[in-house]
Amino acid sequence: MTPVSDSALDPLHATATEIFTGALRACNIASAFDRRICIEGNTLYRLLPDGSGPDTIDLSCYKKIFVIALGKAASPMLEVLLDRVKRRKGMRGICCSNQLPKCRNWRFRYFEGGHPLPNEESFAAARAALALLKKAKKDTLIFFLISGGGSAMFDLPLDPRITLDDTIAFHESLLASGARISEINTLRKHFSAVKGGRLAMAAPEAAKVSLLLPDVPLRSLDALASGPTSPDHSTVADVRSLLEKFNLKAKLPPSVSAFFEREDLPESPGNKGWRPPFFPKSSKNGALPTRGVTAAAAMSEEDEAFRESVFEIMLSSHDLSENARLLAQKAGFHVVVDNSCDDWDYAEAARYLLERFHALRAIHPRLCLISVGEVTVKIDRVPGSGGRNQQFVMECALELEKYEGERLTVLSAGSDGIDGNTQVAGAIADPTTVTRAHAFGFHLKSSLAAFDACPMFTALGDAVVTGPTGHNLRDLRLLLADNS
Repeated sequence: MTPVSDSALDPLHATATEIFTGALRACNIASAFDRRICIEGNTLYRLLPDGSGPDTIDLSCYKKIFVIALGKAASPMLEVLLDRVKRRKGMRGICCSNQLPKCRNWRFRYFEGGHPLPNEESFAAARAALALLKKAKKDTLIFFLISGGGSAMFDLPLDPRITLDDTIAFHESLLASGARISEINTLRKHFSAVKGGRLAMAAPEAAKVSLLLPDVPLRSLDALASGPTSPDHSTVADVRSLLEKFNLKAKLPPSVSAFFEREDLPESPGNKGWRPPFFPKSSKNGALPTRGVTAAAAMSEEDEAFRESVFEIMLSSHDLSENARLLAQKAGFHVVVDNSCDDWDYAEAARYLLERFHALRAIHPRLCLISVGEVTVKIDRVPGSGGRNQQFVMECALELEKYEGERLTVLSAGSDGIDGNTQVAGAIADPTTVTRAHAFGFHLKSSLAAFDACPMFTALGDAVVTGPTGHNLRDLRLLLADNS
C-alpha cells in the first residue's frame, strides 16, 4: 500500500478535533437548563421524564434561598441559575470551582478548590458551606449545583484531626490504586464530612433541589462529586473490603489508617446502619413534591431523610456522545457508539476498541467509532506528565503502527479540558505516530511505562488543547477511518 504522508492525515486529525470540540460546544449549560427547568415569577417548573406533567415549586414559600455550587462547572451553572431566578432577596451561597470566574456576585463566596488533589481552599469551601447550611430552616430552599471534580476541590475530613497534607496523600493513594471510580468514591464518602449525603444532612429541615452535571455513569449518580446530597448505600464493610482489595492500608497516612480502623466508623446517611451524632436527624418539608426524586437506585424514595429532595440531570455523557454522533454523521461517516469499556483498564479498553474498530471498518471504510466514559490507570511509580486519555492514545499508537499507509486516527480527550496532571485535554494518534516520535527522540514504550505521554504528544503537535471548558461530562474517544 502506498504510504500516507503526515500531511495527508492532517484532515482526519482536524475532523476528529472538530467533532470533539463541536460536541462540547453543543453541550450548552444554559440551553440544557431551559430544557429541563423553567422559572416564571415565583414558580419553578420542571418537566417530568415520564411525561406526566410538570412538578412545581413555589419559591414564595421560602424566606431564604441558598445555593451551593461545586465542581468544574460550578461557575457557569451558578451564572445560569442567577440569570433565571429574579428574586434575589435572602439569596446567599458558596461557589467552589477549580477556576475563579472573572465576574462574581456579591451575595456569594467564591473558592478555588484544588484538582485533582484538594487544597486549603477545598477545606475552606466545605467549612463555609457547612456553616451556611446550619442557618437553613424549614423556610429555606437550597439549590445544590453539582458537577464533576467536586470530590477533590470540595472536601473536609470527617475526623477533624486529619490534616490537609494527609488528605492529599489519601487522594493520591486512591488515584494511583487502579480502582474504579465507584470504588474510589465509596472510600471518599466514608472519609468526608461533606460527601455521601452529609452535605444535605447539614440542613435537615430545608427543601433541596440538586441540579447535576454528572461525570459518572448515569446508573451511579451518587458517585458524582462523591454524592454530597444523595443517600449512600455503600457500607463500612464495603470500605474495609476495598482497603484490603487494593492493599491501601499500608499506603495511607497513619491518621487516615487509624480513622478507617475505628470500630465505630459511621455508616453514611441513607444507609440503614448509619447513626448520629455527626449530623441531626432530618425532618420533612411538605413544600416539595415527593415524586420529584429521580428513580436512580442511589436516590430512592425509601430514604426518609432524603424524601423531599429533587434531583435533575442537566447534561451528561449521553449528550456528549449524541452530539458527536450527529456531527460525525454530518461529516459523512458511518457511526457506531460503543460504551461497553467504561471503567476498564486503559490498555484493555484500547485493545477492545481497536479490535471492534478494525472489524467494523472492513465493512464501512469511512467509519467513526465513538466511546464515552473513563478508563482507569494503575500507577506504580511517581508519574511523569500525562493522564488517562493520553495513556490510552499512546497505547493505541503502538497498535496503529502496523497499519502504515491507511488513513486512521484515534482521539481521546476529557470534556473538562484537563487530562491528569497536564493542561491538555488529551491527544491524537495515527499510523505515523511511532515513527514521528522516534524522530524526536521519544520511545513510546518507555513513555508509556513512565506515564509520561504529554511531552511526546506536545512535541508532535498532537496534544488536544481546549483550556478549561466549564464542563465535566466524562471523556470522549473517537476512532476514525477514511479509506473509502
